Amino acid sequence: MSTSSRTLLCTPLMGTTVDQMLTEMRKAKEIGADVVEDLEILIKRSPLPTLITYRPLREGGQYDGDENKRQDALRLAMHLGASYVDIELEIPTIGISMGERGLISRILSPKFGAYLTYGALEASAISAPGQPLAKDLLDLYNFRLIRPDTKVYGVISKPVGHSKSPLLFNAAFKSAGLNAVYVHLLVDDVKKFFETYSAADFVAGCSCGIPHKEVALKCMDEIDPIAKKIGAINNIVRRPDGTLAAFNTDYIGAISAIEDGLRELNGATPAVGSPLAGKLFVVLGAGGAGKALAHGAAQKGARIVVANRPLEQAKELADKVGGQAMTLDEVASFHPEDEMVLANATSVGMTPKIDQTPIPKRRKSCSGWS
Repeated sequence: MSTSSRTLLCTPLMGTTVDQMLTEMRKAKEIGADVVEDLEILIKRSPLPTLITYRPLREGGQYDGDENKRQDALRLAMHLGASYVDIELEIPTIGISMGERGLISRILSPKFGAYLTYGALEASAISAPGQPLAKDLLDLYNFRLIRPDTKVYGVISKPVGHSKSPLLFNAAFKSAGLNAVYVHLLVDDVKKFFETYSAADFVAGCSCGIPHKEVALKCMDEIDPIAKKIGAINNIVRRPDGTLAAFNTDYIGAISAIEDGLRELNGATPAVGSPLAGKLFVVLGAGGAGKALAHGAAQKGARIVVANRPLEQAKELADKVGGQAMTLDEVASFHPEDEMVLANATSVGMTPKIDQTPIPKRRKSCSGWS
């Protein structure tokens, strides 16, 4: 039992009289014990915090009497001010954490041998913070398939609850017959996260979102050359030996999607080459996502403009890709070219402020951005 980050040292007392027990208490204090354990009549005279035990024979103790009287004695100990009361539970326990951070304790309960978990029938029936819907447990997270040897994957981000990644990956895992589950992982400190969750199957790999795409680089044992050049990652794999390898697939996925959209607009076929070649490509934001987009578009032959607040970060990224830098405020009065591309890589517009935009909506609607 611990009240701080260190483990308390508890010393059971074996004396049969009050004087003997008090003598043992003083000795326990002298040798550096933190807690002593014995009868409630000694609580107020103990020089150390007391832990009261009244164990029956069936639990390995010496009490052989009425159960109600035993429980009454423990209640009296609490009433008299015992620091701790030692109770042996005879029923399975349910360990669940509340809120968004506690969601994984509910989803992963089969992996860690929990007695049961809770799932609401519908959103209006959720009875505790972080409680998932029963339908989501079964259909989204494949709850019935989770076992102690199931590997855990997830997306680390802050915020993270808006991510649709579990929809994609859990469906893919089930279709491929993989013994794995993908969950939301709300992370404040990336370094502490990987130090805490260091088992090979938890987390076996993860997607890396805002605001960790850059800082997570410092926690990696191996970084893909492209990711190192970009200076940001979005994909992390834990090797069998426990080391962490990082990659960047943002630039491939985002740039490919933009190219497909432009081809559809222009009626061009994929064989023509990249429709980004020669186009003006304006990236809003110079963080991890912005770096990936700027490098990817430059690789395709686009002319890059990076807008960011503060301007220094925009200049740093623009210099790396041979582009131009400006502030986000300047974008509002920037005169676009025909068929230029505007890519929002800022957090503006993300959950929960989904109605906000990094540039005025009126400006965007009348300026001809692609």
